Amino acid sequence: MNPLEIISKYYKPGSKAYKILVSHSTLVTEKALKIAQNHKELLPDLVFIEEASMLHDIGIFKTNAPDLYCFGEYPYLCHGYLGCELLTQLGYPEHGLVCERHTGVGITIEEIIANKLPLPLRNYLPVSVEEQIICFADKFFSKSGDLFLEKSVSDIRKSMQKFGNKNVARFNEWCEIFL
Repeated sequence: MNPLEIISKYYKPGSKAYKILVSHSTLVTEKALKIAQNHKELLPDLVFIEEASMLHDIGIFKTNAPDLYCFGEYPYLCHGYLGCELLTQLGYPEHGLVCERHTGVGITIEEIIANKLPLPLRNYLPVSVEEQIICFADKFFSKSGDLFLEKSVSDIRKSMQKFGNKNVARFNEWCEIFL
């Protein structure tokens, strides 16, 4: 599998959306691989992490995110499950699950209902160690602002606080495991 080949089917190489997606995904991939290599005791699949990290945000083109040069019809929050659908159709359902489960530190059915989120009702929590590593690594980089600035753990905690203590606690658990 060649992630850039797949990305190029949906994003014009050289376009602003392509550059944002590939830059962000490359940084997330590097961070995820570093975490995985530092935690061989978790037996992470490095090839899968590399591929899935590059593809985790592939669904953003289907969303209305003008700051990312994406002009689709769906709210940005939907990019995960839309990416999952796309990759599943291409024959990569496990990679698709990374797309679906990487938003925030995962989203529960209860959070969807309580916050009236525009998502199909199911749990979007990272399950496998690879999903958790990629989701964790993604928190350190933004697609807006300075793409190349790595956020600090304390800045991530502050930004997650608005989503509740359970999310901060899940992030803190990952800090204990992955840092």
